[in-house]
Amino acid sequence: APINAAFVCLSLGTVSTVSFLGRGAAVAQDPVTFSGRSLLAARVDELGSKPFTRNEIIGFAVGSVSSVLYLCSRVPQIYTNYKRKSTIGVSYSLFALVMLGNSLYGLSVLLKNPEPGQGEGSYVLHHLPWLVGSLGVLSLDVVISFQFLAYRRGGRPGTREERDALLSEQGDS
Repeated sequence: APINAAFVCLSLGTVSTVSFLGRGAAVAQDPVTFSGRSLLAARVDELGSKPFTRNEIIGFAVGSVSSVLYLCSRVPQIYTNYKRKSTIGVSYSLFALVMLGNSLYGLSVLLKNPEPGQGEGSYVLHHLPWLVGSLGVLSLDVVISFQFLAYRRGGRPGTREERDALLSEQGDS
């Protein structure tokens, strides 16, 4: 409960700070020249994608592999929790902090303005592996959070796999 409360407070504080700072910048600048962040709202003249450079293609490929590996990292834990009907031995603090980190990272990528001459759609396309990695893993961490809620009480008694000794007795061969 304290970690959940901290997560909610930090999330709300971040969102309100970002919106407050955005309003302050709008007042300080000339309203005619101020260009606010219109998330994923590409205008007709910005629909053309900026082509990838060779370095960007390599970075995109490495980022895509990284994103897939990062997404696959949660599947064994979800499966193990489901099979055991228990989350004993799994640190919820770890998942809560990773959820906060992935939320803030995904938000930072989405709130960054594209470079001059780059449309919003092109910007999102160029950063897609990192968005999928952070926000995709966030969704899998939400599944693990639901498992913590579902399996927090009762559940099945430990399976044979959980009761077996990790190391054999000295007399065993």
